[in-house]
Amino acid sequence: MTAVSAMGALLLTAGCSSGDGGSSGSGTTPSASRTTVQGSSSPSAEETPPAKGTVKVVRTVAEGLNSPWGLAPLPEGGLLVASRDEGTITYVDESSGKKTRVGEVPGVSAAGEGGLLGLALSPDYASDHMVYAYFTSVSDNRIVRMLYDAKRPAGDQLGAPDTIFKGIPKGVIHNGGRIAFGPDRMLYVGTGESGDRGLAQDKESLGGKILRLTPEGEPAAGNPFPDSPVYSYGHRNVQGLAWDSRQRLFAAEFGQDTWDELNAIVPGANYGWPAAEGESDDGKYRNPIAQWHTDDASPSGIAYAEGSIWMAGLKGQRLWRIPLKGTEASADPQSFLQGEYGRLRTVVAAGDDKLWVTTSNTDGRGAPKQGDDRILELEVS
Repeated sequence: MTAVSAMGALLLTAGCSSGDGGSSGSGTTPSASRTTVQGSSSPSAEETPPAKGTVKVVRTVAEGLNSPWGLAPLPEGGLLVASRDEGTITYVDESSGKKTRVGEVPGVSAAGEGGLLGLALSPDYASDHMVYAYFTSVSDNRIVRMLYDAKRPAGDQLGAPDTIFKGIPKGVIHNGGRIAFGPDRMLYVGTGESGDRGLAQDKESLGGKILRLTPEGEPAAGNPFPDSPVYSYGHRNVQGLAWDSRQRLFAAEFGQDTWDELNAIVPGANYGWPAAEGESDDGKYRNPIAQWHTDDASPSGIAYAEGSIWMAGLKGQRLWRIPLKGTEASADPQSFLQGEYGRLRTVVAAGDDKLWVTTSNTDGRGAPKQGDDRILELEVS
């Protein structure tokens, strides 16, 4: 894939708190200032989206989901949704909202922030019908792939899991969990440092990293460290992965008490945790392109659409739009839906100017309302 060079940094100033839980933020969009980092990626040659965008909730696609986490749109239509706490996958008919249980993923040990997390479809899904899942077991976080056969009876549509990668550190917190196949057909994996801060800087550890694997679970050719799955390091807890129209990778991660981050990912780069949270003056660490106080974000999933990254906020209970110019934010981030649907977990591009967004109010840290949790369809610009 195209390597991303260094990026701009955007600072946002507002109230603070920590982590992936608690109350919503201050209720205002923070003011921002931007600085340029040396070596940005010639963004002047690229079309820049408007500084301000829009979000319209077109409809509620489905209701009554339990702790939804991973979301995978099927090419034949419909959505697969992972329940973190139940360890099950559900098929959602995107037209009617009807839910059908596909099956249970064996071996899931749900506790705290762990359980059945990210989902991704094989790059050869049209021929192999393989679904990949990242989950917490009794001993680690791991990735399996399973045959999905919609012709089998409901509840029995998943084949036996084939473990392709294991040994990712687990914890009550910071299990990462987002997986996505990139434009290069390799599997990218966001991991957390499981609460053991030192793992993020240890290139021999799988914790606090973005990993890059073949579909069979081997370290991908061209990775920055020989025979290693590690693609970037110095992360606290990565739960958002997305590529822009030029195949550049962006990732969102949770801060501790001060700054959540959106980063442009450079192969082999060090993103600073635990020495740096948010922007740092230390040149050996990559600075984020945008950062938020944790009350305003606590980001999980991200998606790219209409020239911007769209980022879900859990504690912040809102959707953030970050317009891009190359690998820099071209204008101040803009927030939408603040407090309207509670905690937001996953964002997936749904084609053209559409997004699917899941709420996360039944995850033990929200305040569920009637109908929670939901999948929303948004129209954005």
